[in-house]
Amino acid sequence: MILEGNERGFGAELARHLMNTRDNGHVTLHSVRGFVVEDLYGAFSETEAISRGTKCKKYLFSMSLNPPPSQRVSVDDFEDAIARAEAKLGLTGQPRAVVFHEKDGRRHAHAVWSRIDAERMTAINLSHYKRKLTSVSHDLYLQHGWDMPEGLHNREHRDPLNTSRQESQQAKRLGRDRAETKAMFRACWERSDSAAAFAAALKNEGFVLARGERRSFVAVDGDGKIWSLSRWCGVKPKEMRARLGPEANLPPVANVAASTADLRKPDLPHPDPQVDFQRAELVARQRKAREELIRHQEARRLAETKARKVGAVRLAFLRMTGRAK
Repeated sequence: MILEGNERGFGAELARHLMNTRDNGHVTLHSVRGFVVEDLYGAFSETEAISRGTKCKKYLFSMSLNPPPSQRVSVDDFEDAIARAEAKLGLTGQPRAVVFHEKDGRRHAHAVWSRIDAERMTAINLSHYKRKLTSVSHDLYLQHGWDMPEGLHNREHRDPLNTSRQESQQAKRLGRDRAETKAMFRACWERSDSAAAFAAALKNEGFVLARGERRSFVAVDGDGKIWSLSRWCGVKPKEMRARLGPEANLPPVANVAASTADLRKPDLPHPDPQVDFQRAELVARQRKAREELIRHQEARRLAETKARKVGAVRLAFLRMTGRAK
């Protein structure tokens, strides 16, 4: 199970993302612990309000849990992984929310903690959290006997076409395939030996080489969207600088924005309305069936609880005879 996390603020935005039923077939708010309220929006707003008594801007820690595609992981296993990560990060006892997402038959989870220690009014330091989450992931693969990805076993063997959550979300927002996009950027980099060659390769794919606001190497597409080349090419800025020269030699993003309108646009896939309609109908039937199941289980629980109740005399007799145990 791959665990990825990051510190972040903007709790309302995160709550909208986690409760988004448009991109996920089923969304379940599994648990809310340690907050005054029991809904996600209120919980994150509560943490944001408390954080204003500190200097912390990223008052939440959000973690995603992605099991191997071929494995069906139980809720108990997800909870165990969350508890392990919580202990490893030093977030034990902190307010926490857990959300399950299901899409195309696969389930994954998100856990979000408050970083604010309300008693001391300080933010909990989460040093080396990426390394700690990788360690927990490694242990989970060994415990469950899952086939471990090469990149998790040895960082040097990581698939260069793997994308981070941030990269995947950017590609999704812009309607591009993340794997194809990463492969395209890497191909442009690998066949270029100079800034001019790299700029020509990018332009052939519909991008302009430019300098970002943070003095980094970026590419700008035909819609004016900015792509971090260090991230998408999988190359460190120092290595890029050695091949392309100082980024100060490149035009800033603001200067190239006007020239991107004539760039070649990608052939984006067009959704099939019939397929989308059938999927929406299936999801609606599944949601209705789940709601009926929950109602049935609650009615059964109440009936069984009522049936187990006994009168005071009967209870006293059971206790005297030891049958109450």
